[in-house]
Amino acid sequence: MTQSTPAIVILGQGSLATARRIQQVYPAAQIHGLAGRVEGADCTYQEFGVTLRALYQQDTPIIALCAAGIVIRTLAPLLLEKGAEPAVLAVAEDGSAVVPLLGGLGGVNIMAREIADGLQVAAAITTSGELRFGTCLLNPPSGYALGDLELGKRFVSDLLAGHSVRIEGAAPWLDQAQLPEDPQAQRSIHVGSAAREASASELLIYPRSVAVAVSAETADLPDAVRSALQQAKVAVQSLACLLASETQMASPLLREAALELGVPLRFVAAQSDIETLARVAVPAATVLTGHGMAIAVAGQPLDVSSIGRPRGRLAVIGLGPGAAELMVPAVKAELARATDVLGYETYVRMAGPFRDDQVQHCTDNREEMQRARHAFRLAAEGRSVIVVSSGDPGVFAMAAAVLEALHESADPAWHSVDLEILPGVSASLATAAQAGAPLGHDFCVMSLSDNLKPWSIIEKRLDLAAEADLALAFYNPISRARPWQLGRALEIVAQHRAPETPVVLGRDIGRPGQTLRTTTLGALTPEQVDMRTMVLIGSSTTCTFPRASGGDWVYTPRWYGEKPLS
Repeated sequence: MTQSTPAIVILGQGSLATARRIQQVYPAAQIHGLAGRVEGADCTYQEFGVTLRALYQQDTPIIALCAAGIVIRTLAPLLLEKGAEPAVLAVAEDGSAVVPLLGGLGGVNIMAREIADGLQVAAAITTSGELRFGTCLLNPPSGYALGDLELGKRFVSDLLAGHSVRIEGAAPWLDQAQLPEDPQAQRSIHVGSAAREASASELLIYPRSVAVAVSAETADLPDAVRSALQQAKVAVQSLACLLASETQMASPLLREAALELGVPLRFVAAQSDIETLARVAVPAATVLTGHGMAIAVAGQPLDVSSIGRPRGRLAVIGLGPGAAELMVPAVKAELARATDVLGYETYVRMAGPFRDDQVQHCTDNREEMQRARHAFRLAAEGRSVIVVSSGDPGVFAMAAAVLEALHESADPAWHSVDLEILPGVSASLATAAQAGAPLGHDFCVMSLSDNLKPWSIIEKRLDLAAEADLALAFYNPISRARPWQLGRALEIVAQHRAPETPVVLGRDIGRPGQTLRTTTLGALTPEQVDMRTMVLIGSSTTCTFPRASGGDWVYTPRWYGEKPLS
């Protein structure tokens, strides 16, 4: 079965090498290390219990490199509903043991074997049914769905108690199982797409062999699909996908219907009617029509990936300043699902590690429009594409270029792409957070690069922002090609600010080797700054005071003028 990207959680430095070996099995998985005890993890956490419970509640598979008892005691308060849980495994710190703990119906034994193969050890499988029969009947393989979990549990218990079973229908994965088969058995495993009444003596397993061709104009589409299947006596559990014409690719109603029904949505070249569309999409199937839709019933599970194509997706993401723990969860999820990753090579490397099937398209940092157009061409083919920015993609980054490319295009395929902009922590906000709250009141963010706008515009905006007493954040403050602009910018600001105005210089904040220091406007010179430095200049109300650990706290109070009464 398809697994969500797991989290690898470690408590000590001695576990890191084993965690990296497991990460080779799941390249998109991040290693979570305990702050103060682990160096070199992908991200850090402060409290083991809080972190493990949060991952569990988010349905994230957990691989914990520690004693099984610690994991069990931590998650015990959450174990309310067996059958609706993510996979949870305990792995010995040295990789000598792999123990599946929770998620028998979530593929935990599959994961245990995958990890054990990667570590070259044996997985400690303890599930009775799987040990006895060589397969988990309650967790059929991809392409099949279990009819009723509670009835299934009792059915497996009966087999474990000694009852025999007969198999009806095509169930290739059971051919190698060690089931107590008897053609005359009272209990049966039935595999088929026809709707049937559930029975305690029958385990119903449905092949996902049905595709339904629909139109976005159908009212109450999810209920209409269920009704059409019911009228055709086809089990809703056998539904593998919805089909629609490519001309309806951008329809939110189709997308919402597929989400509610829990199946993929595939698009086929426009046809004269729904029945023809279904026959073209699934040529070997029997097609039933009615209720304004066509039901294609195949003789075996459908390979949905070979039917039509999905709606292409393009996500413009912000990685944040660089530290993995400052990357928002939505961005991490997008990275895990992507087929193609585009961006400046430095940022693409920051976004990794990637799976072998994820294609990286690295380009020069100055090729923004070419990169944006390339992304749309890939997404229009049905691929899941990411354009990577550092910080926030909407702050001097790729979001504007992507939208400009779409604005200029008349290609309907580009406009049908599922486009989303996912935020990140910008460099100015990350630097401000390290310093305290220098941007705590109204502030202005500016780039001092005159590559894309005239320097005269920069000077005018600087003068007005400084006169308005806004705190200032400077991106791209200086480079070899632009050595004098920062000095001129400081001269303009100095016309409106006192020399003792606090200034924060943050270099590579959120990345290895980061530095943060506080100075004043009067003491600041261009030689103290490079291209990788964020410059924050306070307003007239910005304050500093010493930190107990050394250095200064810097903040701009939210009041202005006279301090309000508390």
